[in-house]
Amino acid sequence: MKVALWILGLTSPWWLRAQNAVNLPEVTVYSSRVANQEPAASFVMPVSALRFEPLVDLQSRNLAEGQADLTLRGGIFENSGFQLGAITLLDPQTGHYLAEIPVAPAMLGAPAVVTGADLFVGATNATSGAVAFGWRPVQTAGAASVAMGQNHFSAEEIYQGHVSDARLGSSRLAADVAVAHSQSNGPIAFGEHRFNRANFRLQLKGPSSQTDAFAGYQAKFFGWPNMYTPFNSNETEDLQTVLFALNHRADFGGGDFLEAGVYHRRNKDDYAFNRFAPVGPVHPFQHTTWVDGGAVSGRTAAGDMLLNFRAEILADELESTSLTFGRYRTRSLVRVALIPEKSWKASDGSQVSVKAGVGYDRTNHDGGSLSPVVEIAREFPNSPWRRLYASFTRTTQVPTYTALNSNPVAGLFRGNPGLGREASHNLEFGASGAIAGWTTQAAAFWRRDDGLVDWTFRRGVTARTANPVDIDVVGLEAVVRHSWSACEVVLGYTALSKSADYRGAVVDASFYALNYARQRLTAAATVRLGGGFELRLDNVARIQAGNLLRVAGGDQAMISSLGLAYRPIAWRGSVITLQADNLWNSGFQEIPAVPATPRQISLGVARTW
Repeated sequence: MKVALWILGLTSPWWLRAQNAVNLPEVTVYSSRVANQEPAASFVMPVSALRFEPLVDLQSRNLAEGQADLTLRGGIFENSGFQLGAITLLDPQTGHYLAEIPVAPAMLGAPAVVTGADLFVGATNATSGAVAFGWRPVQTAGAASVAMGQNHFSAEEIYQGHVSDARLGSSRLAADVAVAHSQSNGPIAFGEHRFNRANFRLQLKGPSSQTDAFAGYQAKFFGWPNMYTPFNSNETEDLQTVLFALNHRADFGGGDFLEAGVYHRRNKDDYAFNRFAPVGPVHPFQHTTWVDGGAVSGRTAAGDMLLNFRAEILADELESTSLTFGRYRTRSLVRVALIPEKSWKASDGSQVSVKAGVGYDRTNHDGGSLSPVVEIAREFPNSPWRRLYASFTRTTQVPTYTALNSNPVAGLFRGNPGLGREASHNLEFGASGAIAGWTTQAAAFWRRDDGLVDWTFRRGVTARTANPVDIDVVGLEAVVRHSWSACEVVLGYTALSKSADYRGAVVDASFYALNYARQRLTAAATVRLGGGFELRLDNVARIQAGNLLRVAGGDQAMISSLGLAYRPIAWRGSVITLQADNLWNSGFQEIPAVPATPRQISLGVARTW
């Protein structure tokens, strides 16, 4: 039965594309490669659409919506990034909170996974890759949903967008709001959650430009045994995230554009290693970070060449009760990149393009670093393989405050104030096209990470330690997709191999850098059964590298999410969904020593207007 179901399920979210909904202008789905884009035990967040994304290995604690580490191409949570419009969403305390994005996915476009030469003009302070979101145009439309399930789970969401008749020049004024709440007692003891989110956005939309002004707040409390440590403790997180952002994008045709943005983000974190410890009115691990940033990027013609460019500046600040052992608590980061591009037409009708440029990264504490990028690509308009390319890039990043400012000789998390800039070299070859009705993309890559900050374990030491590691990653990734009248299928495959040198440090196990899938296969599909019924199934099967910290679930696993949706003809715009996450109730520990989230089942009702 597992094998038969494993090949089913892919659709858009209930309130962005419903078969019987009222006719509205076309809108963007959360992700075109994931079937069940809403979780079974929380309201939907931007990270939800990445749970089964073929190019992303999302490693979660409690729910993915509780805490999830984004890993790309065998990287770790701290060398991946998120981009929102023009800006990079930075969390200077720890990459564990990069996914704290207090934005309703209804306001965002589909996520794009950015690597290689595209990353070079993308997110700042990321070396393995990034996930980029754009701002979705507002439409006059609304949606509401309620859900309930096991463990006293309940969730409610409401969204409303409105395009007014008011104009500023050729641009029309629009606005949208969204509110969401969910709570649960949790699928295991001390695994409860309470989440809340509120958003407001103003938008000016012109014929070829869009300006968005956004304000968002999100509060999350959740518990989980062994959340960050393997020491049999019931831990909790209490997070409050505020985001203000202003973004403008203008498209000039032919791929030329200009995009600029600024933002302010505050993230408050109250972490409890032992939720029952008599710590008094103040927990020993309280941290607040502030980030202010601005960026501009674009592409423009310069004679018979094109110029790709990006400039970004970020300033952060930390206030903490425990991260007090480093050299500083404020920092500024600057990145500038300029990449000229030249194209030629070949005699066979194909086009050859060459990009070559440099990027410069600097902070006020770590000095500067110059990095190159080169990409050669050939496009074939009349061939099944539409594009072939080869690229080489160097990218860099600096460590977070948890690694820099944790006590280096005592405590649960042991840092290193002497950690410096990390550098990554990436060589890859790739292709994309359409073969026999299957759209295809594939890449083979080698990446060398020098001085990557990993958190490691040593027998007999009750702590995890920040250690630099030099690591080589060799990988292959591919995604194929096919659509039929009654079914859509997306398949993804990734193979990875790693070799690591911890520079003489005694390391018995790695929580992150050596926690990876040697082979990972994803499958998503939708089957439209007729009569308003639709079956959706996401799957990931994996063979994991061995890790002595992983004490349950083994090193092989298959995890699935199954959804059955029904759209009653009599209730136009409505959908009823029954969904099960972790269908086979796998005990596989995505992060070593962190208990897996058991199967969770919920029933939801939603309506669009």
